Amino acid sequence: MDCTADELVFLLPSALVISRRLKMKKPEPLILRGGVVLCHQRGAAPGCTATATRCPRAASPGSGRSEKMEILRLTQSKRNIISLNMDLERDMQRLDEANQELLLKIQEREDRIQRLESETTQMGDLVEDEEWEKENCTMMERERALQELEEETARLEKKNETLVHSITELQRKLTRKSQKITNCEQSTPDGASEEIKVKLQQLEASCARQEKELLKVMKDYAFVTQLCEDQAFCIKKYQETLRKTEEDLEARFLERETSKLVSMNSVEKEHTSQNNEGMPTHKTAVLFSKKIFCCLFFITLFFIRLLSYMFFHVRFINPDLLINVLPRVLSRSILWKLRCIFFPSLTLETEDMLPH
Repeated sequence: MDCTADELVFLLPSALVISRRLKMKKPEPLILRGGVVLCHQRGAAPGCTATATRCPRAASPGSGRSEKMEILRLTQSKRNIISLNMDLERDMQRLDEANQELLLKIQEREDRIQRLESETTQMGDLVEDEEWEKENCTMMERERALQELEEETARLEKKNETLVHSITELQRKLTRKSQKITNCEQSTPDGASEEIKVKLQQLEASCARQEKELLKVMKDYAFVTQLCEDQAFCIKKYQETLRKTEEDLEARFLERETSKLVSMNSVEKEHTSQNNEGMPTHKTAVLFSKKIFCCLFFITLFFIRLLSYMFFHVRFINPDLLINVLPRVLSRSILWKLRCIFFPSLTLETEDMLPH
């Protein structure tokens, strides 16, 4: 008889039990539901499948129920294992996705940190450049203002000279004309004397106008000179503040460099004290020569920087520094010799800048 669908469902999970019993020496028949018995054929190979036949013998109902229960339990356990495997695979996929998201977030944060660092460095450089440009612009503007004031003062002085010259000439002309008028009054009739008086009045009015203009020009000149003095005073104060700031910066820089040198020397001394116990004389000599070379190199750099600061100070801030310092240091004979040597080649452009 043919097997039903329920019997086939029960046959599939029982393959494990069949394979186990095929390995035994005396295989026993397995009785399933409906009287179907799976018997092992004699002389068959151990890997062969069993054939489903209907045996006349029938097992007890208790053993069949137990086998059915075991089969059901096995199927249920298999389903549970499959579901657990699926859940584990899903969890692993979720963990992988979460790890990938975390890695992407970490990379994004690192990129942001690098961008912020680069932006901060660029902003610091830009701020320093802007401050330097502002200082240069202020210095250039002040120099231009000084040049303009000097040009205006020169123009006003020229105008004053021309006005004084014109006033003197007018006074001379007036004296001459007054003398001529007196002579003409003595020699001419009354009509001509009246015309001459009208002309004299006109000349006096023009002279009064010119005197008023002269007074205005003198007031402007006094105002401009006062402005020049005030600006010169402000420039001197600015130069003093610049000197103080430069001295403070130089002192701080020297303190930093000395602290660095002291720390480097202390570290090198400790290192040499630790390594001199087992080092030969040749290596010690090489190290000593390297230290001397480094010291000389740093000293030369220090003096070069000082010379650059000195050149900047003399070129842009106080051009009269050497003129003020050398007479205090050198004698008159040496100064006279230096003047005789360098006077033909030097042209000082700062003598006419400020009123000394």
